[in-house]
Amino acid sequence: MNGKFLLANCVVALSFAAFAFFTGFPQARPHVVFVTGDHEYSSEETMPIVAAELEKRYGMRTTVLRSYPDENAEEDIPGLEALSKADLAVFYLRWRRLPKEQVEHIRKYLDSGKPVVAFRTTTHAFNYPKGHELEKWNAFAADYLGAPPGWGGEHYHYGHTSSTDVMINNQGTSAANDPILAGVDKSFHVRSWLYHVAPNYPPGDAKRLLIGRAVDPERKDAVDNPVAWTWKNKAGGRVFMTTLGHPEDFQVESVQRLIINAIHWALGKPAPTKWAGKINIDVKYHGIRKTAPGK
Repeated sequence: MNGKFLLANCVVALSFAAFAFFTGFPQARPHVVFVTGDHEYSSEETMPIVAAELEKRYGMRTTVLRSYPDENAEEDIPGLEALSKADLAVFYLRWRRLPKEQVEHIRKYLDSGKPVVAFRTTTHAFNYPKGHELEKWNAFAADYLGAPPGWGGEHYHYGHTSSTDVMINNQGTSAANDPILAGVDKSFHVRSWLYHVAPNYPPGDAKRLLIGRAVDPERKDAVDNPVAWTWKNKAGGRVFMTTLGHPEDFQVESVQRLIINAIHWALGKPAPTKWAGKINIDVKYHGIRKTAPGK
């Protein structure tokens, strides 16, 4: 193929891109796949609302996957093959024991180096018994989220009756100017009880955006802990991880802005220059409840 032909093709491609940009010609919308399955925090209700907002106001396509038949079902999340066509995966999982073929969809996505956004209990997304062929996935958060390798040991919380004051990190980073924090208040309060992840997580090369301080903790040894950070995981993928995620947290406008901004950042897009307004997310905390009869 001669140089003139290649040059002509490049000119055509650039001309089309410029035409699309300046005329508003429809371009491919990024595809965000939400993978939910937690027993406790109502992600099966909160994540679809966030997805609908991305579709309605921010020009994205979304797919929401849920554990079947309900949030307590630990061994089946239908539709994970959608990850093969995702531009971004958003995970809100807790102690799943998915079959090997379903985990393989997740592995392929993560190892592709594509971006990841993850919430709260995704630090302990999997709970395979000792000796199981997929046991190593219990610790996946350390490699892919910059979070502790599962629940227990140095990863715990400060009690369900406590809550958390959150503040922008002003220690050693330029967090205040990070685009993910655009429009986020310097300090705010959330219902989530604080997760202990420090001092080993997130890793030293992560950017700690928000710090949490337990309010009325049930433990006397409570210390401040990171509650949101960015990182590049072992596959080279962008990561935004937050240990927030109680359903009442999503009613807080600063949390909403944090999430929308983080999704844009993960996709390599600038934070929205104009905030579309507070999202109506009125979801109750149901705790761990029994599966309804017939499911």
